[in-house]
This record gives sequence, C-alpha cells and structure tokens, in this order.
Amino acid sequence: MHRRQFALHTARIAAAVVAPAYLRQACAQDVPGLSANAVAIGCSAAMSGPLSGFGSDIQQGAGAAFAQVNARGGIHGRTVQLQMVDDAYEPERTVSNVKQIISQGSAFALLSCVGTPNNTAILPLTEEAALPHVAPITGAASLRKNARNVFHVRASYSDEVQRLVQRLVGMGLKGLGIVYQDNGYGRELLEVAVAALAALNVKPSVQAAVATDGKNLQQVLQTVAVARPSAVLLATAGTVSVDLVHGLKKESPGVLMAGLSVTLPGASLPTLGKDGSGLALTMIVPDPYRAKLQLVRDYHAAMRAQGKTDFSQGSLEAYVNARVLLEGLERAGKDPTQGRLRSALLSIRNLDLGGFMVDYSGQMPYVGSRFIDLGVLGATGRFIA
Repeated sequence: MHRRQFALHTARIAAAVVAPAYLRQACAQDVPGLSANAVAIGCSAAMSGPLSGFGSDIQQGAGAAFAQVNARGGIHGRTVQLQMVDDAYEPERTVSNVKQIISQGSAFALLSCVGTPNNTAILPLTEEAALPHVAPITGAASLRKNARNVFHVRASYSDEVQRLVQRLVGMGLKGLGIVYQDNGYGRELLEVAVAALAALNVKPSVQAAVATDGKNLQQVLQTVAVARPSAVLLATAGTVSVDLVHGLKKESPGVLMAGLSVTLPGASLPTLGKDGSGLALTMIVPDPYRAKLQLVRDYHAAMRAQGKTDFSQGSLEAYVNARVLLEGLERAGKDPTQGRLRSALLSIRNLDLGGFMVDYSGQMPYVGSRFIDLGVLGATGRFIA
C-alpha cells in the first residue's frame, strides 16, 4: 500500500473510531442540561430572606446525595450537578429564574423548588416546556391536579393538617386557634383546617393572619392572647414561625402549639430552647436523628462525608428527593431525554429507599409518598416522642 493510501486508510479508521463518541457528545448537547460528562439539575429556592433555611437544607441534603452518587462514578458515567439560584421566596424572582433556565437550556430537570406561591407561578412554564420537576417543596392541594411533568414526593398539606386537627380534637382541647401565613400557602391551609374542624363539629376560636416578614406579629400575638385558645395550629413557614413560638410562649403561656413539617426551618429548632419544648410537628420523613432505618443511616453517611453533622427534617427530605430523581435518571438510561426521565419516574413502583417507600401510580397527580408521623420537640430541638 502506498504511503498516501495508507494515510487515507488510517484516517478513515480513526474517524470511524472517534465518530460514535463525537456523535454521542453532540446528541447530549442537544438535550438541555446534558453533556457527555454531566447532567445539571436546577433549583430555584430561598437562599436569602425569611425562608432561607429551606435553601440551605436543599443545598446540604440534595448536595450530599449527589456527592454520594458521584463518588461512585455518577449516573451512567455522568456526574450530577446541583445548580441553585436564589429567589428569596419571591414568586416573581422564581418565574424569572425558571424562564432563564428554560431559555438557556441549562438544566435537564428541576428539583425541589420552594414555596406554594412560587410553584404556582412556575407551573405553566414547566408544563409548556415539558421540563420535569421532581419533589417541589409544597404540599398544596391546588398544585396536585393535572400536571404531567411534576412528580411530588412529600405527603400533602391537607393530610398533615387533618392529622394535626384529629389529634388536637382527640385530646379534648377546647378553643383551637389558627395562625396562618398571609399568602397563598397560609390561606389554603386555613381553608383546610377550618373544614377539618367543621367535620368534627368544632369552630376555631380565633383566626389570625401573620405577614411573611412578621411586621404585624405583635398584633397577632395580642389577638391570640385575647381569645385564650387551649391550642394554636401554626399554618406558617420560615423565620416568622420562630418569632411566633417565642411570642406565644410569652404572651399566651400554657398554650399548646402544633405546626406542619414546613413550619420551622430545621436550623431553628435547637435555638428555640425551652420555648420549643412540647411543640408538636408533623413529619413527612422519618426522624433524622434516629438511625434505625437504612435510609437515615445512608443520609448520615452522605452528610458526614460533606462535613455536616447537624441533621434536620429539611435536609433529610432534600436527600430523599434527590434519591428519587437519581433513581429516575438511572432508569432513563445512558442516553436520557426529558421524556425518558418522565417515563422512568412513572415506572417507579414500591421503591424502598431503606424503610421509606416511594410509589407513583401512573395516574395524575403523581405523588410518591403518603408518609406522615407526629413528633414532639424537647428543649434541645430534637424529637422526643
């Protein structure tokens, strides 16, 4: 074979070897958030402002889950990268963030965007773009309807509120008050709570709306103190809840307080001290400190590998949410598309994450978990019952 013919022959062989890898990379780049080596997951959450604790929990819990799988080689050879953007719990900023993610094609899927009003605002965007959104941080019934691309993990707020109301009424308490956040989240929970009480022939003794920034907190505390309820259901979230707990303990001593899983940021629980003792909270994941379940042991290992030893319901929820997304990515195969991820998530049946079950029935709304428990805080900020 002449030298020129040999060179051409060698070049053809090299092209034949390189082309598949090149084509795979080009194909990956045509899919939003996907490259040959990585898959990007977007999240718009409060990383500043009154609900910044939620953003911190997601960074830690989901970040730990992704680091855990990346240390084992990632998903089908791709590392999973969490890209968080701050919206300060402002729906307008959430919309802006998600519009940018969609227009730039910077994320393969969304994970755990935070807030009922925020998720309400972005739902039309994710549906139109067919962008999968796994485990939004909201249990609002208004968001659990006919969304094809939203895969909830947590139990609903309605289930949480009904569980609390049944427990409080079952204790024989007289005079149940409701303090709710003055936004879409709080008003929806107020409606659920009033209906749950009505079903038991009970009327709330007081209803008070508190601003998200707490600017009317003193007025709310005075309203509750005048009504003198035996128990107060806190349909609130973020730092205003912390101030409420301290204020109610001072202005209405002896009142029993009960809240939802999102009422108090995880990092705030130890800071409540004796004011938090006896506070009842619903739990939509297991106790993050009790390592009886394999899930909790895995979570502990993942957090400690990142140098984190402060555990919380919020970061455990984020860890669970990330695990569900990772399962979907694994099932979507080596050449995933957003449509294949959606189909993969729909295929999840009786997924055991180590004592915590996730199951999508295949029918909308897609809700993976019905887990609800009740916990009572001690003075250290940990559940004692």
